[in-house]
Amino acid sequence: MRARDESGTTGHAMVDFSQPYSSHRSPILGGNVVATSQPLAAQAGLGMLAKGGNAVDAAIAAAMTLTVVEPTGCGVGSDAFAILWDGKELHGLNASGRAPSAWTPDRFAGHDAMPAAGWDSVTVPGAVSGWIALWKRFGSLPLETIAAPAIRYARDGFAVSPIIARLWQMGGDRLGTQPGFAEAFLPGGHAPRAGERFRNPALAATLEAIVATEGESFYRGALAEKLAAHAKAHGGALTLDDLGAHKADWVGTLSQTFAEGVVHEIPPNGQGIVTLITLGILEHLGIGADPVDDVETLHLAIEATKLALADAGRHVADSAHMVFDPAALLDPGYLAERATLVDRGSAGLPSYGAPKPGGTVYLAAADASGMMVSFIQSNFMGFGSGIVVPGTGISLQNRGAGFTLEKRHVNQVAPGKRPFHTIIPGFAMDADGKPLSAFGVMGGPMQAQGHTQMMLRRLVYRQNPQAAADAPRWRVIGGRKVAVESSFPAALVEALAARGHEVVVEPPDSVFAFGGAQIIERLHEGYVAGSDPRKDGQAVAF
Repeated sequence: MRARDESGTTGHAMVDFSQPYSSHRSPILGGNVVATSQPLAAQAGLGMLAKGGNAVDAAIAAAMTLTVVEPTGCGVGSDAFAILWDGKELHGLNASGRAPSAWTPDRFAGHDAMPAAGWDSVTVPGAVSGWIALWKRFGSLPLETIAAPAIRYARDGFAVSPIIARLWQMGGDRLGTQPGFAEAFLPGGHAPRAGERFRNPALAATLEAIVATEGESFYRGALAEKLAAHAKAHGGALTLDDLGAHKADWVGTLSQTFAEGVVHEIPPNGQGIVTLITLGILEHLGIGADPVDDVETLHLAIEATKLALADAGRHVADSAHMVFDPAALLDPGYLAERATLVDRGSAGLPSYGAPKPGGTVYLAAADASGMMVSFIQSNFMGFGSGIVVPGTGISLQNRGAGFTLEKRHVNQVAPGKRPFHTIIPGFAMDADGKPLSAFGVMGGPMQAQGHTQMMLRRLVYRQNPQAAADAPRWRVIGGRKVAVESSFPAALVEALAARGHEVVVEPPDSVFAFGGAQIIERLHEGYVAGSDPRKDGQAVAF
């Protein structure tokens, strides 16, 4: 008889997986590095480098493996984005999906907001197209070699790690009644417990079909037919034509000079521009005059973030539908004007400006040749829509929830339109135009704020990547409300409150709300990496 106590201890050995003490990791150094949110995925990526593959091979192997070992954050039905330094230039890839052609505003009449679960939250899944686009342009190993670890873990199983087991249970409680979910993810009627082995042979077969057809089956073949048939059977709008029309786009990057570097993000429909607006405002405010963990620094960063979030909430959407060119939000004159709205002594209630017309997973990989990849893929909210197509293991994102139903808003739902996206890969170059770091922070609206905090610590205060990942984080909630981790210094909390910030100290079990970070940074020889202990993240190297 299996025993299980309140803390999640399970199994005959009665291993207690809780972490009662704070831990301190050291940065990882090596000539070839992979950093992900799950150790098995990190090892899968490093295995490709050991076979003579490059950073793109490693990134795809890790991404595929993450759909198996961390389904609480991503799946084959996710969306994805990437920023890649190929050794000579920087590339940006947008592999997010578009709304089905039947998604007119009238379809959602009577709703207060876009659905967050079920087929009416599912846009065309883009992650598979992202894997294939990266592999065709930059990959060096056979696709079947790259996919082998993911297929093996899906077919033979893997031991579920403690944090993922907890997120799995939360997802099951919320989405267990969605079509196909229980069959795929609740074996025996419950979520796998920490240490239990989970197998997904249907997903193994799906990954094999994706490899054999170089992704065609997913968008224009047998897998696409299963997706469309399941949607139709459950009142969804996704069709074969919607799937067949999808493609990933090479979009370049937007950038912002900051401190002694240049930070790059994917252009909208993502929120990466929030980081760039924030950093631009901070540059005008002269950030860096005070210590990194001083209230003066923290207050300015929070106030600049509020202004950036207000602009994004009003202006950012699928770039084809934006009123302003995204670059207008980064115009130096506009950012200087926004900076004047920051009161250095008290918390404000910012509004958006008007420039002149003019449970996610993240990974980074870098190889000895100099190639670096910043890659992110996500279901959006944990397991996403909760929809799993029977017999395929394909779990689908709920990115449709990123649209708004507000009339005439730039992000209002419309056929064939990409929704506002939270997932963003980050990349930084040095002042000489050489690659510096590939980085990312997971966690919905926390991501752009996390990018800001990481770059502030790295580019201005020169903290090492692991220290930047470990540092207590904050998160703007709205208005004057700011959430901070329980490990945040009490004196800083008091100092912020004295300036009018409404500070919410979240309990230790809220660490997921502050994201998990991974970062790989180039040294003169090799790389140094940091991996966030808030998740099961790990950096590996040789």
